[in-house]
Amino acid sequence: MPVPPGSIIVSDWHRCPDSREFFSRILHKKKRRKFGLLEAPMMPPHMNVDIVRYKVFLSGKTGVGKSALAARLAGLDLPKMHYETTGIETTVVFWPVRLKESGRVLFFRFELWDCGESAIRRFDHMLPSCKEQVDAILFLFSFTDRGSFDDLSNQISRITEPSDRVVNLVVGTKFDLFMHTDVTESDVTHFQEVWGLPVFRVGGDVSAGLGEVAPLLNALAENLWHQDCMAALRGTDSEIIV
Repeated sequence: MPVPPGSIIVSDWHRCPDSREFFSRILHKKKRRKFGLLEAPMMPPHMNVDIVRYKVFLSGKTGVGKSALAARLAGLDLPKMHYETTGIETTVVFWPVRLKESGRVLFFRFELWDCGESAIRRFDHMLPSCKEQVDAILFLFSFTDRGSFDDLSNQISRITEPSDRVVNLVVGTKFDLFMHTDVTESDVTHFQEVWGLPVFRVGGDVSAGLGEVAPLLNALAENLWHQDCMAALRGTDSEIIV
């Protein structure tokens, strides 16, 4: 069950003055820096900050906007034309957070994995590669595609197992196209009640800055950190029992 927002990290920290020095490490001329797989933000010696790394798989039907979401979360230009991802594409996102209780600052490194639906169907190794050592899965649907919403339960059941130690979150894309929506708020509320998963909403043709992506990136960070803390506690308990 996802943790309540703001219970572990300072949820609006990106707006606080004391966050500026840390967020400046992922910005360049007020725009997000692009990081390759082997790159990381440059930290001055006085900033003693740990980087925690996680693999995140983006799951959803063709056309729901997986590649666009990856670009949005990374602060990159959104693709102007839709094309299906032919294999696996990875995008690196860095996001600093402050822990509520200790005040400690962590840099989260999310490696987003996006794979086209056709590629998953054609090649047996694609889905196992995306799921291998995955820490979180974002299940996507489009507010303009009822079929993608109805397919969510099938996606979740097909890709996850009850024993998986994985953070699951749901993202509804194209929320800005409310005039053409095929999914109502009551549909979303009912889904959240049945599955116990929060639904995040994104939309728009351009990346709108840190405030737009903060709720989803903070939720990822908060739930992944909580998951690791619980695993560490279970490990300690096992050692005591032994």
